[in-house]
Amino acid sequence: MERKVKLLSGLNMSTAIGVEIGALCRPVVSRADGTVYYVDHASTDELRQKYKSDPNVDIDALVHVDAVWGQQSLSEALGGKCVDYVIASHVVEHVPDLVGWFTELGAILKPDGQLRLAVPDKRFTFDLMREESRLSDVLSAYVVHARIPQTQAIIDHVINVRYDVSAGAIWLGQQANGRPAHTFADAIATARDAVQNGSYHDVHCWVFTPSIFARICRQLAENGLLRMSCIEFFDTERNELEFHVHMQKCEDSEHAAQTWKRMEEAALPFDAQARSAGMSGVLIKLRTVARRMRHLLR
Repeated sequence: MERKVKLLSGLNMSTAIGVEIGALCRPVVSRADGTVYYVDHASTDELRQKYKSDPNVDIDALVHVDAVWGQQSLSEALGGKCVDYVIASHVVEHVPDLVGWFTELGAILKPDGQLRLAVPDKRFTFDLMREESRLSDVLSAYVVHARIPQTQAIIDHVINVRYDVSAGAIWLGQQANGRPAHTFADAIATARDAVQNGSYHDVHCWVFTPSIFARICRQLAENGLLRMSCIEFFDTERNELEFHVHMQKCEDSEHAAQTWKRMEEAALPFDAQARSAGMSGVLIKLRTVARRMRHLLR
């Protein structure tokens, strides 16, 4: 299934009103698809300046940013609008305060509104050598209302990100670690700059596998810090590096926690030993489908 289909499945694009966060030059939803507001941390002109030397960003194809989210709340940035859905592709891992981010998104969603996420799976990206995110770090960022990445995340990112990582090679068991991208000195200097000067360094604040993401969401839901349930989950497919989660506003914390528990159980525990043992792509596909069916039927 194509990623756009995964992200938009079940939405009536002809009538739904949505928000896409961080679309840059590769929006999931185009203006032709339906009514969508593009939100980013900077205006279109500011993004052009920021990415003018980045070969991975076509500045001529940048979407027109409708709302800048940063100095004010998302609801304020959107002028109090409520929407049917929010799309965020490879955004959640960058946000300094995960709980606060989910809360602000919930505030702009209609009662049955949905959040659709595409999330990098650390096992197949430059994060493969990084520590998985912990609930304690999520709560620490929430307590201090973090507006920039925290010291632990910066140091872990700078020390452990890797060059030359290929998801395809990892799936085939042909790549282990990649090459270190930075030094200890780089990590310390970057963290000190953030602490002493309040500088924003764009790192992956959170490092997820599908099961870790579900576990953290379950624990947050159980304790009233996440008022969203998991209504659909697409595990990381062979040769891919991301998984997809559909979330819906939910005030029943017990029900929400159960949905996250089911996702946690459904996530495929595909470690290096399983890959190197030569498990066929067909078998992997069947196992993934079976787990998803169990998740949906409960």
